[in-house]
Amino acid sequence: MIRQFREWVSGLKLNIKFTIVILVITAIPIGILAGLLFRNMEIDTIKEHSHYMEYKMDQARNAIGTGLDSINMSTQFFLSDEEMKDVLNRAYLGEKLSTKELIDFQKTDVTNLERLVYNNPLLYAVRVYSVTDNVQEVMPILYNAERMQNLAWSKEARIEGWHFGYYDTAFSSLTTSQDEQIMSCITKIEDHDNGHIGYIEAAVGMETMFSCLYDENESEFSCFVDSNHRLYFGEQQTDEYKQIMRTILDEYEGTQEPVHYRKEAGRHLIITVLSVDEFGGKLIQVEDITDPIHRVYEQRNVFVLSMILALALLTVIINLLVRLMLRQLYIIMNEMRRVSKGEMDTRIIRQTNDEMGELGTQLNMMLDRIQVLNQENIDREILVKNSEIRALQNQINAHFIYNVLESIKMMAEIDEEYEISDAITALGKLLRYSMRWVSGNVSLREELEYIKSYLVLINLRYDFTVFLSLNLHESMMNQELPKMSLQPIVENAVLHGIEPMAEDATIYIKGWYEGDDCVIEITDAGSGMTEDEFIALQKRMDQAVEPTGGTSKSNGIGLKNVHDRIQMAFGKNYGLTFATKLGCYTKVAVRIPKRQALQNSATDREAIIRAAQNSDETREEKQ
Repeated sequence: MIRQFREWVSGLKLNIKFTIVILVITAIPIGILAGLLFRNMEIDTIKEHSHYMEYKMDQARNAIGTGLDSINMSTQFFLSDEEMKDVLNRAYLGEKLSTKELIDFQKTDVTNLERLVYNNPLLYAVRVYSVTDNVQEVMPILYNAERMQNLAWSKEARIEGWHFGYYDTAFSSLTTSQDEQIMSCITKIEDHDNGHIGYIEAAVGMETMFSCLYDENESEFSCFVDSNHRLYFGEQQTDEYKQIMRTILDEYEGTQEPVHYRKEAGRHLIITVLSVDEFGGKLIQVEDITDPIHRVYEQRNVFVLSMILALALLTVIINLLVRLMLRQLYIIMNEMRRVSKGEMDTRIIRQTNDEMGELGTQLNMMLDRIQVLNQENIDREILVKNSEIRALQNQINAHFIYNVLESIKMMAEIDEEYEISDAITALGKLLRYSMRWVSGNVSLREELEYIKSYLVLINLRYDFTVFLSLNLHESMMNQELPKMSLQPIVENAVLHGIEPMAEDATIYIKGWYEGDDCVIEITDAGSGMTEDEFIALQKRMDQAVEPTGGTSKSNGIGLKNVHDRIQMAFGKNYGLTFATKLGCYTKVAVRIPKRQALQNSATDREAIIRAAQNSDETREEKQ
């Protein structure tokens, strides 16, 4: 997918690319700012409704606190009523009140308790139930056990404590839709002598305690969860909201967040959780803010649509301006098409002074340079081909020459001409190295072995002796360098530096590392060069690559060829540098990159050559 997109982009015209870039640079900041703006509007809407729900939660907390105070005070007042305890004790023991006692009890104690209940508008009722049916009922305060059995909370495993969402069925087991749901706190009445003698039911309406459950606001819904995880809803709440509430409870069980925002069933909800420790439950209030949030989304959509229309108009304008700015570029493209057809003599006429005009000028310079580079590349290819041809020529009948040399060596050893035998051995090594085609580089060790063999033969030729002094660390012996890089320099030192003197001389070879470079310095104690000869040598080194390979009768493969091959292999930063003093010395420094060759490469190649020689000798013996 990414590759296809890149190919599609690369195929677009330049004016379209510029138009796209400008539009992107324009649209992205606007899009980011608009996104942040509408995101902040959404967050502000959520915060506003969160504060509202916090306010409602505080109201609910206050209402619950007031209701709890009313129930607790009424319960404590009833528990401290000694006359009521006396009546319950007598009923527990099976004693009946006389008519006068009953009337006095009703006029004094019951009337005071009834007045307490009626004077508190929050209370639904406060009733006392005997544990037996022997008590004489005094409505609306005192009731027998049978009456208590009509109430839902009496069927619970634990009667004491809080009971929620039941109907007042003390006088009838039937309920109607107009009946009010109530909640109550059930408290045991204990006597020191008789033990458990009754219950106090302090009840308030569910709507009084939890008014939020009965709000008629369509965007708000609530529920109360008791300690047994039972849910209590208001009668006007829809089944959809009830299902959402159950989902919220399943996911937010044990949550400590008092107010939080979430999405559920495609709706945006503000949820408040009020823990009521006295009940062991939670009051959960939810506000559906989907409509306000959607209004923010609608504003965002209108803005996006307006931006799309504006960007479409801007696209047309930008494209026209870009095409005008690129007019000079189109002229250059037409000229370059002519060049691609082979019309190398065409040139671009500069019409403007901006970057496009400068581009045309640079292209003209490039065309001039191309013609020069074409010629240089042709010269390099000829040089490489000549080298390959020479290498192939050297390989012709190589094994035959080796075998002949070995035969001559054996003849010399039979006649005890050991000097001739050693010369033949050196010549054989020299020929093996020079005639062997190597596509890559060789090690410094191999090159030095070749130079030693060369000097052995040179010392046979002259009446004077050429000595070799090596000052190289063993770690440099595996340094990689092009084949025949040092021998032409040594040969040049012998022919042009030492031979004219016709006396014993020494060639010094030393090497060292400079950072990531390797420097090998070859110095001869010869005749040196005049200033004119030195200048001519430097000019020759700076000339273009010689297609002939830099060969001459005087210096073999030539210093120029060595310099060119090193630069072709490693770059313009490497090659040969010279220093000389007439009548004293000539010094040639070879700079190549620090690079280690495989240590066993020379050994492996010699083993292959020896194997080939043995094979040829075996074939000759058989013949």
